[in-house]
Amino acid sequence: MAVVAVTIEQIAAFTKGTRIGAPDLVISGVSGIHEAGPGDLSFIADPAAVKDGLSTRASALLVPRPIDLLACAQIVVAHPALAMAQVVEEFFAPKRLALGLLHPIHRGNDVTIGNGVSVWPFVTLCDRVSIGHHTTLYPNVFIGEGSVIGEDCVIHPGVTIREGVTIGNRVIIHSGTVVGSDGFGYVQEGGRHHKIPQVGTVVIEDDVELGANVTVDRATFGRTIIRKGTKVDNLVQIAHNVEIGEHNILVSQVGVAGSSKTGHHVIVGGQAGISDHVTVGDLAMVAARSGVNRDVPAKEVVAGFPAQPRVEWLKSMAIVAKLPELRQQLREMEERLKALETKAATKPATPKHSPAAKPKPKAKRKR
Repeated sequence: MAVVAVTIEQIAAFTKGTRIGAPDLVISGVSGIHEAGPGDLSFIADPAAVKDGLSTRASALLVPRPIDLLACAQIVVAHPALAMAQVVEEFFAPKRLALGLLHPIHRGNDVTIGNGVSVWPFVTLCDRVSIGHHTTLYPNVFIGEGSVIGEDCVIHPGVTIREGVTIGNRVIIHSGTVVGSDGFGYVQEGGRHHKIPQVGTVVIEDDVELGANVTVDRATFGRTIIRKGTKVDNLVQIAHNVEIGEHNILVSQVGVAGSSKTGHHVIVGGQAGISDHVTVGDLAMVAARSGVNRDVPAKEVVAGFPAQPRVEWLKSMAIVAKLPELRQQLREMEERLKALETKAATKPATPKHSPAAKPKPKAKRKR
């Protein structure tokens, strides 16, 4: 982290916040509220964390409203977590310098490179690749033939972007990710699996971030699309011809099978799986470890395997939690039933012509 010194007056002006405290107080670092020390800036995101603010050693806090009894300075802002991210980006995050081309690199024919680009050693740029302004390619990045990378992108070490892929502006791709690998398509005949050529492409729109070791398969025909603003965690698989909507969140180890589609602002929890040819509607949420094998309506929250509305799933889980108790009750009922059957079987039968079996004489009526 860069060594800086910025006053809380400067931070308040940058965040358009209201300062409470000495304007010349110097902030030299940022930290979590529990780890912060003198000279650090931290934040309180919700009322539940106020008690942590009373004991923090930070010099200043970004807060949603003025808080009494705080020993440190305060900057009141509408959204402390967002303001904290913006302050870190502006004052404390390392700045990327334009380094140009750092050889050795492989540069094919008709490669276009914009202004302020940094291409680190051992990068491969195949024929007809285009790199937008101010983009950074770290070592061992491979860009396949005819691919287009937009402006202000950061492609971390060891990323593979195959041929014919289009990537928008301000896209971040972390190490080990592969974009444009072949989709998983085969036809079986005669006991053998015959490969279907995957001749489509991948389009990643602006402001997308792909975590480490993500795989995005190219379409069989047409396009696999990740729309703008979507954030994908590590170890996610996105299959061929999938369309991921705008501003989605896909958490680690999610798998999306071929030709499925998600709407805008969809959240998919870790280890969840979405079957092929399924549509997940706008603003829907899929709980962690769910298995989605049918369409999910807009704004629905689903959970379980197979996935069902969350309220129904919670009811099912409540019953599952009681299964040991219900099993014991069933055993006790079976034992009681057997005891009654045994008792009935061992009781002596009453003889048909015994005195006890004779019908009682009818009482004579008085006249």
